[in-house]
This record gives sequence, C-alpha cells and structure tokens, in this order.
Amino acid sequence: MAARLIGRWLERSERLDALLDTLPADLHGAERARCQHLVFGVVRHFGRIEAALGRLVAHPPRFATRGVLFVAGFELIDAAEKMVADGIVAKIVHHAVEQAKTLASPAEARLVNAVVRKLAIGLVATPPPAAAEPAQLAEYFSHPEWLERAWLAQFGAEATRSLLEWNQQPATVYARWRATDEAPPEILKPTKWAGFFEVVSGHWSEIEPLLKTGKLYLQDPGTRLAVELLAPQPGESVLDLCAAPGGKSLLIADTMKSALPKAAGIAGGRLVAMDLPGARIDRLKENLARVQGVEVALVQADVLEGAVSALREHKLPESFAAVLIDVPCSNTGVMRHRADVKWRLQEGDFKKHPKQQLALLHAAARLVAPGGRLVYSTCSIDAEENERVVVEFFNSRAGGPFKQEASVQSLPWVTGHDGAAAFLLRRRD
Repeated sequence: MAARLIGRWLERSERLDALLDTLPADLHGAERARCQHLVFGVVRHFGRIEAALGRLVAHPPRFATRGVLFVAGFELIDAAEKMVADGIVAKIVHHAVEQAKTLASPAEARLVNAVVRKLAIGLVATPPPAAAEPAQLAEYFSHPEWLERAWLAQFGAEATRSLLEWNQQPATVYARWRATDEAPPEILKPTKWAGFFEVVSGHWSEIEPLLKTGKLYLQDPGTRLAVELLAPQPGESVLDLCAAPGGKSLLIADTMKSALPKAAGIAGGRLVAMDLPGARIDRLKENLARVQGVEVALVQADVLEGAVSALREHKLPESFAAVLIDVPCSNTGVMRHRADVKWRLQEGDFKKHPKQQLALLHAAARLVAPGGRLVYSTCSIDAEENERVVVEFFNSRAGGPFKQEASVQSLPWVTGHDGAAAFLLRRRD
C-alpha cells in the first residue's frame, strides 16, 4: 500500500494528507501505522533517495516500480539509523523484489533486485561535515537547495543544520487535556507546557475514546503561543479569522471558560469563527460543537471581501475586543508534521504569501474595537511572513491607530515543538 501511495505521489503530486485519507478503513492498528511510517519516511527523505537512484538508473522506470524503489530506499535509511543487525539489507532487497513482482512485472523485479543492492551502499553514508557545501547538505537532509540557502542567510550555518536535522525526524504526537476537572490518565506523558501531553505510541485503543468524548484534543504546543498572546477573557467578544480547522478556536473558548471565576454570574463570552466555505469547514464545525460555557457562532465568509456584511447578516458584532488572524503561510515551522510542504514550496511563494498576509492583516484590523487587541500569527519561521509583514502594516495608513505590544516566536529546534510566530497589536482608544 505504501508503494502504491508513493507511486501516486510521484506521478500526480497529490497532497500527502489527501493520499493517506485514501487508505482502506479496515487497515488499522500496527499495519496502518507502519504504512504511514513508510509513506512519511519516503517523502521526508525524498531528495536523498532520488539523488541516489539517479546515480544508478539512467531512465526512471514506471511509477509503480519507482514506488517500490523509494520505499525500499527509506527502509535502508531507517535500518541504518536504527542500527539494525546484519542481514536486514538482504531482507529489504528480497521484500522489494517480491512486491515488484506483484505491483509491476518480473522484468522490473529484476531491475529492483539489482538497484536496491547498490542503493544500500549509496544510502548508508555518514552525515556531511559542518563545513559541507550547501548542495551536499541539501541532498543529505532532503531539502530544496534554494530553501536551505534562504535559511543560511537568515539563521546562519549552525542553526540551519539544526533545523534540517529537526525536520528529518518523525513528529512527536502532542495532545491537550481538556477535561480540567479530571486528572489525565497515566498513558499521557507530561510535558513542560501546561495542559499539553505527549501521546506515547502503543496506546491508541485507550486514546481514541478520549478523543471522541472531547476530553483530549490532538494539538501541538506551538499553537498555544498566539492564543496566550491574545489572552481572551471571560465576557469578551472574540473573533477568530481564518479559523478552520478550529484548533485555535477551541483553545480560545477553553481559555475563556477556564478563566471564569468559580463564583457564578459572569458570562463566558462569545467566540465568532470565520473562514471560507470549503472542505475544512466540517472540521471547524466539529471543533466548535465541543465548546462549552462560551457562546459560539460560525460565519462562512471571505475575510477580504464582505466580512462586515456577513457579520451583520448573522446579527453579530462588527467589531471585537480581541481578534486573532492566523494567516495562510508557507508552513516552514511545521515541516515535521507536513513532510511534503518542502517539495510543494516555490521560491516565489515568499513574495506571494506576504502580499496576501498583509491584505488579511489590514482586513482584520478593521474589525478591532477601540482599545481592542489584534494578534497576527503564522506557522512560518521566515521573516518575510512575520516581522516584515507587521512592519509593512505599520508603514501603511491602517497601522496608525495601532501599536505593537509584544511578539513571540518558536524556532522548533530550540523550543522542541512546532515553529510559529505571533504579534500582539493594540488599537488605541
């Protein structure tokens, strides 16, 4: 199954999450986890495997055969990194050949046999030295060279290498415990971030019921930064723009509820979540349905066009005490989770995204009440999408009524969770 998915990914450049959604429903447990591990591993190490295969195969075979070769290539890397005992290479070769007979043809199986044996030599290599050329680092750590060079200019050599190494590791699964009146189960491993826990593998049968009841929500600690900066209070009207799939909306509502005094009599407040109609709205509805103690409303509208009229149609406020806009971005801070992002990004995106992000920030600013708070946030680690957008905002007429009060950034190799940035702007009375 992994080889078939990789063949499709190579041929059609489909999004990884969409591909994995096509896995059969009856594939579960260890088998499903193994398939996902193989697919993510191939995509994560794609550049390194592709370069090694390019030196061995003059003319790429059919996509089905290439899928087998790439999966075998990742298995070789995975085996080397885990220091597996001698003999594993022969097992990987044999298994790849047998799969090629089913997925391709006997003739292509013979090609796989010859190539994978040589691939084992090409992929078992020590990491490049610190003084290695950018092209060598980009190939070994499987990142586009243009992206690596951009990070070298921004962060320097040592930090860039730490980032490349970080992105190549499987993502830790984190979750937030929402049932604050109950103690979290022992199967959840505490972290240094209050309310967030590490989900340890091997306990999915116990985790799944907690997710279904809403006591637990899968969420990276990096998402808390923007919400903490926004600091939503009980009784406030809060607007979450670009809200889907709703993880931050849920965190905002839970924060407002948890801040309520024990004595009754203070309303929880109101949360309005806005986003474009589309496939992700169902997830947003599902998350908003889990909110308790806070009034919620969903508005399907374009933030850039007609936001005020849409709010008016729903008989909702047209300005808010607190506004969060978590803009679409390059996702360079979350490449551990979204392994295919680095292969979909183009250099021109760092010019295209900031223009849209600035327009969204302008639109959000128009919805902030006098004295209110506006948080601009991204899951990018790149200055073009963060500091420079905020500077451009203040250089415009729209920035006049605002002042910046605080900012926070997560560099994942430093913080130990997803990368992100958030800026708190206050509108003057």
